[in-house]
Amino acid sequence: MNKITFTLNGQRKNALLESPDITVLQYLRANGWVGTKEGCAEGDCGACTVALVGKNEAGKAEYQAVNSCLMPLGALAGQDMVTVEGVAPSADIHDLDSLHPVQQMMVETGGSQCGYCTPGFIMSMFAAYYRGGGGDASDRDVEGNLCRCTGYLPIRKALANLDTPAADDPFVKKLKQPLTSPGSQPQFSPTDTGFIYPATLTEVFEALETQPDAVVIAGATDLGVDMNDGRLSAPTLISLEHVSELKVFEVAEDTVTIGAGVTLSQLESLQLFPALSTMISWFASRQIRNRATIGGNIATASPIGDLPPVLLVYDASITIANKDGTRELPLAEFFKGYRQTDLEPGDIITQICIPRQMTVDSSTRLSQSYKVGKRGTDDISIVAAAFCIDIDEANIITHARLAYGGVAATPARAVDVETWLVGKPWTLATIQTAKAQLSRAFTPLSDVRGSAEYRRMLIANLVEKFFVEMQHTGQAGEVLV
Repeated sequence: MNKITFTLNGQRKNALLESPDITVLQYLRANGWVGTKEGCAEGDCGACTVALVGKNEAGKAEYQAVNSCLMPLGALAGQDMVTVEGVAPSADIHDLDSLHPVQQMMVETGGSQCGYCTPGFIMSMFAAYYRGGGGDASDRDVEGNLCRCTGYLPIRKALANLDTPAADDPFVKKLKQPLTSPGSQPQFSPTDTGFIYPATLTEVFEALETQPDAVVIAGATDLGVDMNDGRLSAPTLISLEHVSELKVFEVAEDTVTIGAGVTLSQLESLQLFPALSTMISWFASRQIRNRATIGGNIATASPIGDLPPVLLVYDASITIANKDGTRELPLAEFFKGYRQTDLEPGDIITQICIPRQMTVDSSTRLSQSYKVGKRGTDDISIVAAAFCIDIDEANIITHARLAYGGVAATPARAVDVETWLVGKPWTLATIQTAKAQLSRAFTPLSDVRGSAEYRRMLIANLVEKFFVEMQHTGQAGEVLV
């Protein structure tokens, strides 16, 4: 049985992994750390939020809010975690003179209401307080936290009134300490069962060969829901979290290469592709983005995944590796059917490549993405769409990509309409004709989120929305030279 070591509120802790599907939240509550609550057990409400010391896109240490209900306990190995019990300088909950500045501000504004959701809000605000420093915090930092008392006004006021942390703040000092390197994390041989922590791709493939029934995880934000629902029956989890080869993030002149293990929060710094930046801003919540990876979002092959439509319109390709070598595949060829992909046993996605240029002549690129759901953030798409259009100096379309999620068994492009658009003028008349074709391009299903007819209307109307926005906002995306 594996034993992991981690830091909890400044103290070293050891935990036995009795089962690979025990969550961090379950461990905390079973061991007396009950300030962290369980609300939805799906990462939607934020009551379970804790903070981990992680790396931002620049490789610097920062506190990151995460959903403890979705995080396998094994993934806590080597981590430094803070819960609501650990934020105040004093362990005495009755010592009101020794509250953390975030807690004090919530008291002053009356932001706690019934108090059930308060620990989660505190931890999201805690991470924001140290990430940007007081006044840089915004509503986006608590978008993954639900207040059941509908008392958002005082909570928002508390968030807006936070000051900058003092230089002698112990948590500021903590972030200045060297980060633990992945190589020094606990390592277990591929013959162990329960939870395996490879440090290299070679070790990943060894573990996959030895444990063919194992499930590979990265952020585990999708599988975490299955764990809570009792639907995860794998005897072993293989974590990719400490594999440095999957953390590559390179921006070259003609290509952006993104390791499959790069988190969506880290990806937010990439501002080269408008459709990608927009979609990430609507992708779940801050807690989810801090754990979810780009490779995981692709590999799960959900027909309503948010990133695949965007990556499809940018003609992204993926690299798939196994013990025998690697192969590169256009993302458009990766999805084979509902939750079916080109991955074979022993395969993993290692990186995603997005070309920055697709034309040699000077042209203007227009690109954007849209997500339609029951609520703005932290929701599953009814329809997700992404568009990428190149226009030459004569206002003629020279390149077209239209991709959707939620309209078929897989994320899909409207290839016939794309072909028809090339050579046509970039005008409303062209778009109106394209709309008629798009309404017949897919056969979506009806479900609890929306009817098939509603989805067909969205498929067509979103491309007109794209045209109107590009015409009236002057948002030209990027210029290709």
